[in-house]
Amino acid sequence: MFFSMIRLRRDVSPKEVAGLVRGDVYSLHKLVWNLFSDGPDRTRDFLYRYESVKGWPTFYAVSAREPEDSGGLWEISPKNYEPRLSKGERLAFKLRVNPIQHDKKERTESEIEVWRASRKERGLKEKLPTKKRIRHDVVMEAKTKLNFKEMPHDKRPHVAELIQDTGFAWLKARETEQGFLVEDDKEKPTVRADGYCQHRLFKGKGTKPITFSTLDFNGILTVTDPDTFIGESLYNGIGPAKAFGCGLMLVRRI
Repeated sequence: MFFSMIRLRRDVSPKEVAGLVRGDVYSLHKLVWNLFSDGPDRTRDFLYRYESVKGWPTFYAVSAREPEDSGGLWEISPKNYEPRLSKGERLAFKLRVNPIQHDKKERTESEIEVWRASRKERGLKEKLPTKKRIRHDVVMEAKTKLNFKEMPHDKRPHVAELIQDTGFAWLKARETEQGFLVEDDKEKPTVRADGYCQHRLFKGKGTKPITFSTLDFNGILTVTDPDTFIGESLYNGIGPAKAFGCGLMLVRRI
């Protein structure tokens, strides 16, 4: 694997910078994809995170291949990425995720009819209806359960507190499968969840919008299973929306 820092060249004009980075997630997605796509059938085999470093576009990427810049716009600094970690080791980390959870819900009669018709069109066998799999943004779901909009302002929890609590719970629920531990201590929190943002983007005119949210974590974790942590958290990333800059965990020893 490779870890690369990818920075826009300093001699690129401000006009070119403005044309390259319009500020939306989809334009950034296309920029970084161009560095890894060597053919129309290439599937994504990289993770990335975008940051504006002193106002200058910068990507961090973990990938199976070295990025290549055919346009000569980027300074690319790749290095071999083979972390060696031990159980119990503590690391500082940064992580941007798409904080969703999956639930199952009974289908309505009309939904069952549509489901059966779809299976018939695809030539699939008849079977009893399954539950519908739905995705929830955990922050918005928490607001819905609280009936947040209808609550008196003096009774509402602070939005930052709501984001912290729901975000931390989302991360905590994934620690075993990802090979790490985050400490649950509200008196001395070791993880901060903030920067919650909702995105709405379009691939082109007349296309259906893609909507998703992002949430940033900064904190300290403990490695519980080094092989799983490296293979899952560091190499494969955490959560969905990886094509749009989510999932890459940046770590450093402390």
